[in-house]
Amino acid sequence: MSTILRTWNLTKVYRDREAVNNVNMQIKKGEIYGFLGPNGAGKTTVMKMITNLVKPTSGEIELFGETLTPKSYEVLKRIGSIIEYPVFYDKLTAKENLQLHGEYMGYYDPKAMKEALELVSLKGTDNKPVKEFSLGMKQRLGIARAVMTKPELLILDEPINGLDPLGIKELRDVFRMLSRDYGMTLLISSHILGEIEQLADTVGVIRDGILLEEVTMDTIRTRNTQYMELETGELNKAVYILQHKLRLSNYKVLNARTIRIYDAISQLEVNKAMAEGNVELDSISKKHHSLEDYFVELIGGEGIA
Repeated sequence: MSTILRTWNLTKVYRDREAVNNVNMQIKKGEIYGFLGPNGAGKTTVMKMITNLVKPTSGEIELFGETLTPKSYEVLKRIGSIIEYPVFYDKLTAKENLQLHGEYMGYYDPKAMKEALELVSLKGTDNKPVKEFSLGMKQRLGIARAVMTKPELLILDEPINGLDPLGIKELRDVFRMLSRDYGMTLLISSHILGEIEQLADTVGVIRDGILLEEVTMDTIRTRNTQYMELETGELNKAVYILQHKLRLSNYKVLNARTIRIYDAISQLEVNKAMAEGNVELDSISKKHHSLEDYFVELIGGEGIA
């Protein structure tokens, strides 16, 4: 699979503060790349540099095999994007906003405009002034505008903001379809980890401007995919039994009441050993290691929002 976007030592400094520090990313053609990080981590700044809205302090960006420069106008025609909040001419209709976009992109195709509005479930609203749109509808229109020109790379910064659960599911299906059926490459940032987990082929995790890890979702799923979690008010006794009775070593004490066991052992065996040691368990259950678990462990417990 060929690489469509690559960055080398990408750095952006604002007033002696490094918003982005030596970021090396690689996004392959046709994949969905989930970009994760707390607010202020540098996600939007990276996206702005890729779309030439912000110039890097140092480093290099390669798009479609070409080095991005301040004069790279033609290569940007192959990209669709929503960076931060989509802005429109509020007194114009959805259709008129798309027509304007097509004109300055050098792309005028009434059929494509209609298909884009249908794709994001805005059919029948093309003659409605955008000022009458809800936040969710404006977000959908922004995605319609981004995909209308059939870009090879789609960059979406928090694309499901303002959407209800049904709208989120609909757009999740749209993103999958664009990747699967159109071969479009998607770079998506989101604070909703469950959505990225369902969508992404690869995730990049950034904190304080530093890309901590770039890893495939398949790799995350194979890392301690299953574990057992038990809760008890007798933590020290439970740990003693795990170590000396069951001879387990691959476990983690999460807090004063919770232990995760990663060793391959049955729930029945653990229950029996705890009962024989007179340790009362509040709960014991098998669980799967999720993207949220991976993310929280990687960034040291800091929240994403």
